[in-house]
Amino acid sequence: MPAISKREQIISEALRLFYQHGFNATGVDKIITEAGVSKKTLYNHFRSKDELVLATLRKRDELFRNNLMRETERLASTPRERLLAVFDVVSAWFQEKGFSGCMFINAAAEFPDTADPCRILSAEHKRLVCDYIRDLAEQAGANNPNELAKQLNLLIEGAIVCTYVGADDSSADRAKEMAKIFLHNALG
Repeated sequence: MPAISKREQIISEALRLFYQHGFNATGVDKIITEAGVSKKTLYNHFRSKDELVLATLRKRDELFRNNLMRETERLASTPRERLLAVFDVVSAWFQEKGFSGCMFINAAAEFPDTADPCRILSAEHKRLVCDYIRDLAEQAGANNPNELAKQLNLLIEGAIVCTYVGADDSSADRAKEMAKIFLHNALG
């Protein structure tokens, strides 16, 4: 296995710390200490904390969406089954140790200005997840794939918030049951 670069090491630690403690509450000094690098090394790779936050969000987007697609395809073989398997993948994520909600919802809360690059990247992540669901809906033959994707995505987003904020361990299962109704209406 190739050695992890200093840049990736910094991003990995920042991702963990930002996810656990938030972006604004996590200082650069903490990241430097946890990553085991010098301040100079960090600033050789990132001109500012804002640049590091963006790199971290990009990495989280890549990891999350790749896992979502890989696990969805592993769990189900047809597009229709995959539309429901998405909820199983989300449910498994909720059960992970250290689950701290959605990093992109959290980022949007911490960076409320809609012109902020962190907010823009968070919105882009949400759009890309919805696009994946829309693609599955198209493959399944939904009469309005865009609308079905928005409906299922809304259920997922609601389940994320209910699980994290409300400590409701059954949110993903409840959302999946509701998704079956939307699927029946869209696919027959």
